[in-house]
Amino acid sequence: MNHYDIVISGATIVTMDPSLRVLEGYSLAVENGIISDIFAEGSREVYACDYLDASGCLLIPGLINGHTHLGMTYFRGLADDLPLDKWLGDYIWPLEAKLIKHQFVYDATLHGAAELLKNGVTHANDMYFQMSAVAEACTTAGMRSTVSEALIGIMLDQDKLASAGDDVLSLRKRYADNRLVSFSLAPHAIYTCNEELLRRVAKIARDNDLLVHMHLSESREEVLNCQRDHGKSPVRYLKDLGILDCRTVFAHGIWVNEEEMDMLAESGSSIAICTDSNLKLASGIAPITQYLKHGVNLCLATDGVASNNNLDLLAEMDVTAKLHKAIGNDPSLLPAVELLKMGTINAAKALGCDRQTGSIETGKAADLVIIDLANLQSQPIYNPYSHLVYAISSHSVRDVLVDGKLVMRDRRLTQVDESALLDKAASYKQEVLKSIRT
Repeated sequence: MNHYDIVISGATIVTMDPSLRVLEGYSLAVENGIISDIFAEGSREVYACDYLDASGCLLIPGLINGHTHLGMTYFRGLADDLPLDKWLGDYIWPLEAKLIKHQFVYDATLHGAAELLKNGVTHANDMYFQMSAVAEACTTAGMRSTVSEALIGIMLDQDKLASAGDDVLSLRKRYADNRLVSFSLAPHAIYTCNEELLRRVAKIARDNDLLVHMHLSESREEVLNCQRDHGKSPVRYLKDLGILDCRTVFAHGIWVNEEEMDMLAESGSSIAICTDSNLKLASGIAPITQYLKHGVNLCLATDGVASNNNLDLLAEMDVTAKLHKAIGNDPSLLPAVELLKMGTINAAKALGCDRQTGSIETGKAADLVIIDLANLQSQPIYNPYSHLVYAISSHSVRDVLVDGKLVMRDRRLTQVDESALLDKAASYKQEVLKSIRT
């Protein structure tokens, strides 16, 4: 008899493996946080500490959110219907200057991580301040995270500039035994980081095999200003500073020309597409079809809730696919399977963890999501990819496993108290409003 920690049976398994297999009539076994076996149902006698009956459900890899700011969760809906520069300069940055402390970021991140898990997201690539608070909160929730040290050059004096990146290296040692947390460097953007800081980031990232996570060409003004100040396009400027010699994930990438796309593809850089956020801020629409023609790896992201205003990656897939079909005047553009790849295996490639996550294969981490199809909006089902992108909402997410641990069962989070999160959000609302008035 085979012994396992968890056995999941009855599901249609959407593997997202290299062959994009969809398996019927198979069970999946989890042992020590790993997918240890996928076998035909009834083919062997098994014993498990826990059984999940997923009959009539889809089993998919955990979704991966390629760019978030979870510490901004308490700013949701605070400054809507504004252009990017006014949104940042008049509201977000002044509030952050008053409120950003360890406890605030921890509580806001815990709320955001819980929201992500309920949406079927098992891994977030986060950019914010107070890294230890972000790492602690995501670990508490049971969610996998890549935690970035957000660097804004205009906030750093010469001493802090010289030591930029040291905190990441220190925290990486501290969390070396935590399988849920990894770290990266996040120079905020070209317009907030000078050349000296960007060169330092490139060197530290290369020397220590760190991911670089950065905003890029989010607005037309950003591109024009880069041309004016440096005589180069943003991607060319970053390439000359050595940033493209590192593993890189760039958020947004809206105003990028084809020469820059070739540079990104050649360097192996990835773009995190933030459709909802970009539409709401009227920043523009990322040229996804051109990126794909140039071979640039694309993943999906929600951005932060202050500009989206949700963390629903399934909804992001839906709007992204339909938007690009419409503007391209071609319903065959961006088929559903392509969107699901962007939310799973492509995102894992972007973060450098595709050997561990992003698809359902034996030997990979058991980051898994069970989607309940026993509802009106999910029936009948002919094509699981189509349903996941166009029909199913996050409310159909039933169970979530991260590293083999059930962090949500039957829509109930197991690691955090949702009612306590709601109470905290109400309390922090008053603190935020007070900060606005003073």
